[in-house]
Amino acid sequence: MNLQTKIPLPSQETKICYKSEVVMLGSCFAENIGARFEYFKFRNLVNPFGILFHPKAIETFLWMALQDERYTDADLFFHNEQWHCFDAHSSLSSPHKDALLERLNSALVASKEKINSATHIGITLGTAWVYRLLALDMIVANCHKIPQREFTKELLAIDEVMQCVQNCIHLVRNQNPSAQLIFTVSPVRHIKDGFVENNQSKSHLIAAIHQAIQKDENSFYFPSYEIMMDELRDYRFYNEDMIHPSDTAVQYIWERFCQSWVAQESIATMKKVAEIQKGIAHRPFNPESKQHVSFLKALELKKSHIQKEFPFISF
Repeated sequence: MNLQTKIPLPSQETKICYKSEVVMLGSCFAENIGARFEYFKFRNLVNPFGILFHPKAIETFLWMALQDERYTDADLFFHNEQWHCFDAHSSLSSPHKDALLERLNSALVASKEKINSATHIGITLGTAWVYRLLALDMIVANCHKIPQREFTKELLAIDEVMQCVQNCIHLVRNQNPSAQLIFTVSPVRHIKDGFVENNQSKSHLIAAIHQAIQKDENSFYFPSYEIMMDELRDYRFYNEDMIHPSDTAVQYIWERFCQSWVAQESIATMKKVAEIQKGIAHRPFNPESKQHVSFLKALELKKSHIQKEFPFISF
């Protein structure tokens, strides 16, 4: 019996190659896959606002970037000796208000530019659970360790998630009609919500995405969650926290992604890039030896061959 998850295959001309530009947005799993694109030296942009877990946060980010909106002092707040923005991950927070504003608005400008030229945009949804800040009656992307009593916790209905996904599609399409949109649901288990609540959340995301993408011929679903649940259904494929997929699991899902989405002619280039990356990471016993000097010369030659074909690649 074939237990592999069936993945709809895109046409050959729409697959990812080294001429492609890839933007990855969403949960921490988006960063896991984005790190692979970076390792293999594809042109990419990953989570300019940091990790965004739920669809409302991703929709807000796309609206701010693609509608040329900008943040001001009024959008920031000071907590635990840092300035924060409710729309961004705490990795962007800063002790200095001006520095945070610069980070946020520079990210918006750069993101619009990248999305306009992107050939592929991956959006990974992590959860349908959201937190609403009572004082402002707004759903936040990140609570920034503000006491939980300041928020109410809500589960987005399937229709609400579907509307978010449709809005994301429309925002992108108004700027970039031809980009391939690849939606996926993160295999990271949000167990803090509860076992039943996590499954309910994931089911809302899956149902909503499938409904939303039916009307857009260049929108696809990649089954990251299903691969983790059905092909890797064993706790040995999780980290010690039993929540996040292990490196082995992420690598397996990446390989399944490459089988369906990466153009065959680019696989050979990826192998050459990986060989160079391993060479760069190599630490010799004797850096002065003739053998190592010869190894470095060969490595530089391999780099120059790759960079001659793809000038944008740097190591």
